[in-house]
Amino acid sequence: MAAADELVDVIDDAGQTIAVVTRGHMRGRRLPHRCTYVLVFNARGELFIHLRTPVKDVYPSHWDTCIGGVLAAGETYAQGVVREVREELGIDAAPIELFPFRHADERSVVQAMVYRLDHEGPFRLQPEEIVRGEFVTVDEALQRAQREPFCPDGLEVVRHYLRGDRQ
Repeated sequence: MAAADELVDVIDDAGQTIAVVTRGHMRGRRLPHRCTYVLVFNARGELFIHLRTPVKDVYPSHWDTCIGGVLAAGETYAQGVVREVREELGIDAAPIELFPFRHADERSVVQAMVYRLDHEGPFRLQPEEIVRGEFVTVDEALQRAQREPFCPDGLEVVRHYLRGDRQ
């Protein structure tokens, strides 16, 4: 099934499902939905960043500070995060839940849960979504974001994390 044909929940401000539509419809109408964000750190405290493929439906060819993605219709955050880590990094892992997160911009409206995963790799990166990835210091990621395209929602997750928005 093509990504645009996947079913996703449309949610209200309280996070309750109000409709189920295709991902393509959700993106085309900028409908609010649920997703996960995972900050992946190695033992040196470096953050895994990755370059998104040019065919991604939002922020193509941008660097991202988070693994994760849109939840499927009926999927919980806990289910979605495990699936996304398996799909994007090729590993089975259970990230630690950190904090809820909301983001809205001209492309997307999301309610999300942010997670942390400590892992050294190696990863089997999903070729449909990730061109390449690397571990860098958080400072280096933020500096690179000033001169290279980065996903704004992922950068906002990092800023919340640095402010201590965790359980």
